[in-house]
Amino acid sequence: MSKQMNTVVSGDESEIHDEPHIRDRRITVSHIHALVEERGLDAQTVADRFDLTVSDVYHALAYYHDHPEEMRAVEEHRRELHEAAEDDPDIITGPEDLPQS
Repeated sequence: MSKQMNTVVSGDESEIHDEPHIRDRRITVSHIHALVEERGLDAQTVADRFDLTVSDVYHALAYYHDHPEEMRAVEEHRRELHEAAEDDPDIITGPEDLPQS
């Protein structure tokens, strides 16, 4: 019987993100969920785009649905950061916020 390594790292265990993501990658569970279940992309397309396996994509989706409280907290934290950025002109959220040279 093969031993399967956890594909998803929780935000509490991560050294690179403060939210769940694919192990050794910077792609978050939330991003996978948004691409597959909100935008309707095929799991294989997402896997190909980010050099993942289809299994990685489905593990991320399973994690999203198995941890609803954690994922709601992640989304709330993102919302708070976005609102803070709207109130502070010094926070850069995209290319349009960079000073013009």
